[in-house]
Formats: sequence, C-alpha cells, structure tokens
Amino acid sequence: METTISHKNIKISDFTYELPDERIAKYPLSQRDKSKLLTWQNGKIGEDVFENCTNYLPENAQLVFNNTRVIHARLFFRKETGAKIEIFCLEPVEPADYQVAFQQTEEVTWKCMVGNSKKWKEGFLINTFEIDGKTVELTAAKIAQEGNSFHIRFVWSGGLHFSEIIQHIGQLPIPPYLNRETEESDEETYQTVYAKIDGSVAAPTAGLHFTDKVFDQLKAKKIATREITLHVGAGTFQPVKSETIEGHTMHHEQVEISIDILRAFLEEPKNIIAVGTTSVRSVESLYWIGLQLEEKRFDLFHPEVKQWEPYENKASISLEKALQNIIYFLVENNEKAIRFSTQIIILPGYQFKLISGMFTNFHQPQSTLLLLISAFLGNNWKKVYDYALSNNFRFLSYGDSNLYLK
Repeated sequence: METTISHKNIKISDFTYELPDERIAKYPLSQRDKSKLLTWQNGKIGEDVFENCTNYLPENAQLVFNNTRVIHARLFFRKETGAKIEIFCLEPVEPADYQVAFQQTEEVTWKCMVGNSKKWKEGFLINTFEIDGKTVELTAAKIAQEGNSFHIRFVWSGGLHFSEIIQHIGQLPIPPYLNRETEESDEETYQTVYAKIDGSVAAPTAGLHFTDKVFDQLKAKKIATREITLHVGAGTFQPVKSETIEGHTMHHEQVEISIDILRAFLEEPKNIIAVGTTSVRSVESLYWIGLQLEEKRFDLFHPEVKQWEPYENKASISLEKALQNIIYFLVENNEKAIRFSTQIIILPGYQFKLISGMFTNFHQPQSTLLLLISAFLGNNWKKVYDYALSNNFRFLSYGDSNLYLK
C-alpha cells in the first residue's frame, strides 16, 4: 500500500512547461507524413520527418493502432425561447454497446454533456430536419443526471439509424484548445486513414501522421500492424485540477482487442510499439485483466480495469500467464475478442508490462497524458519537450510526432 500512497501524492505542478499559444498547431500540415518526428532512443534525441519513421523501428516490431473513428458527437437544439442548447454525446447507455446503439432506428439513451444546461431545466428539445427528402423529428429528453453529465433519451421518426442521424445533423468535435469552430477540412484531417469503428469523441492523434505510403514502408520492412479499438472519451482533455493526482478521477473508455492479437502478443511479446497513448492504455490494461482472471475477481458482467489497480495489486504473474488467462477465457466462452472498460492511469514509477515503445504527439502541461509520457521517459520528458520547444516543433493534436523506444 505504500506504493499506492506515493503514486497518489504525485504533484501535478511538477509536470508543467510553458506552452506559448503560437506553438499549438491550429491546423495540420497539408501532407500528414511531412510532420516533424522527434526520436528518443538510448537517451539520445534525434530529429527527422515522419515519412522516415520506419528507419527507426526494429524489424520484428509490432505496431498497435487504435482504429476508432470520431463521431459527430455535438448535437444542437433550439428552445422555443431561442436559447441554443448543445448536447455532446459521450457514450451509449441503452443499449450500452456502441455498434448496437448506432443501429437503433427509434430511440436510444446516451450519457451526454449539455452546454447551456441552465436554460433547459425541463421539457423536450426538438430538432426537425430533412434527410434524402424525408422529414425527421429528433426529440431529446433528460432522464437522469450523473455527476456533471446527463442521460439523454433521443427519440426520432423515419426509421433511420442513429448513426445516420448524428452524421447528418451532428458536428465533429475538435479539441477545445484549438479555439476555433470545426471546419469542413477537419472531417478528413481529424480522422486517421485507418479509422473504422465509430465511437470516439476525440481522435487518437498519434495516428494522424500515418499515410498509405508509410504503411507500404512498414509492409516492405515486414513490420506487423495490429488493430485494436478504444473509443476516446472527452475526459482525455480534462485538466488535472487537484494539487495531487489522488484528487483526479480518470474517465472510463471502452476497449476491444481480438483473440488473434492476444495470440500474436503471446508468441512475440517483445517490441510491441503503441501508436498513441490510447493504444498504450489499452494494451497495458491487458495484464491487469489477466491478473483479475488469475485471482478470480474478474467481473463477467462489467469487466473493467480501475484507475488505481496497478498500484493496489501486486503484479504476481508473468505477462505470458496473463495473456494465456485471457485467451483461455475467450476460448471457453466462444468469444473472438476481449471487451472491457479501462480507467487505468499510468504514472511515473509504473512498470510497463507489454509496451516497449510508442508514437505520440506532444501533450498539454499538467495532463494525465504528460504523466504517462513521464512514466515511460522518466525525467527525460523535460529534455524532450525543451528540445521540441527550442527547435520549432508544433504541439498538440495537429502538431508533430514523437517516437520513444526503450
């Protein structure tokens, strides 16, 4: 338990740096793979262009990509009084499965944030619009409150899927620190070229640099590519407001990883390189799921890795045993993938179980993502960020890339 206390006492003020507004990339480069690449390996910093990233990867590397796709999560309504209300869809509640929720044709309930909620204390909100000549009426009703969020029931006519509804009337959410409205170009540039599974409210931005050309280079070098799914939540932008990390509550995110990928990790557990912090958190969570199965405390109905799990439980089994446990569980239950929620927070002092490298962008000061970077680099994160600030690197979601290797 001493380990837990020391981790919870980490001061967020120790993980800050001066980020001038002009260093935040408001727009991406016209060519994704022309962004700058900062490399960190064996304590040395290097600099290159992202299109050359394969030159730095070991031949037997496995790159793990998050194939989530950003949805049109921002829905706008007007009350009869003229007040504008924004409903920001976070995650489905009923039905709770993302793909099932998107396929609904009459009603669905989502956990949402509500902008200007003081102007909407009761009653329904209605948005009437046309899709392919059909008039559709979408009604929103508050049915419960959960912290700062609400459960909103959407009901509509016309037999359209909910995915079609939000695609038509919703708006793609872009990071708040860009301080601008979503533009048409963001529809393409704020999605990875390999985005497939709808569900995120923010892009896994480390993947924005990859192009078909880079994938061809990976293939030529026989570098394996693995796809997992973690639906990125709005909590990824949530600043740490408490003095110590103990006071910060991590958000939950839904993960899906196939049995084939688990078998690949088990067969070759070295040189697993995550593309983005979302992939890091997903893959590292696997060990703790495997440990839950070993200790017979796996929740079959609500499987999750809680925030402090790595610090409150001894890592008492090998990585191989943890992966085997999950594979056996899936085989016994005739499942092709492990699905769970993760709330894991990766802090300085965390011992990585699977990941030996990562691609990532530059992160905000005093953020949980910067803490994750520090867990991997130690205090060297300051050298990396100082170098980037001194050498004209572009920061945050639309900024430049990093490759960190053990």
